[in-house]
Amino acid sequence: MTTEGRLLRRDVLYTGKVVDLVVDRIALPSGREGVREIARHPGGAVIVPLFDDGSVLLVEQLRYPVGKRLLELPAGKRAPGEEPASAARRELEEETGYQAGRIERLLAFYTTPGFCDEELHLFRALDLRVVPGGPRREEGERSMTLHRMPLDQACALIEEERIADAKTIIGLLLARSGARSG
Repeated sequence: MTTEGRLLRRDVLYTGKVVDLVVDRIALPSGREGVREIARHPGGAVIVPLFDDGSVLLVEQLRYPVGKRLLELPAGKRAPGEEPASAARRELEEETGYQAGRIERLLAFYTTPGFCDEELHLFRALDLRVVPGGPRREEGERSMTLHRMPLDQACALIEEERIADAKTIIGLLLARSGARSG
């Protein structure tokens, strides 16, 4: 813990498949006690699949918490001990049925650091080729659909607010800017 708060007690309220929910009681520098509610997440990987013709591949899927189908970049949770690049390659193949000849790390970022410790690692996938047998989606992903479009068209969907997912916005805008790997 930092000098901003020393941990006094941690209560784990819930241990789930995606997140664990904890409440930390901390001693503040003022001497008062504070409470921090935290969603603990193992982190994940996001991949921007770019084809040689400049098009990008997005997935559309139902996001139950917001009650909508969203256009997103392929992404997923890291398995325990899994390297971010391996998770990115795995998610690309599972969700889209493509493999990357090479991937480039772009950056890592925290999704919602006010209450969650989820860190996403963003990659660009190049030299894409179809995997024999196609996607290997989990049960909750079977209704996913793929959308291949020019990168500029995908970025226009951001401006039209038809792409509203933060990781996708970050990834597409970085890809359009020609960002170098980090």
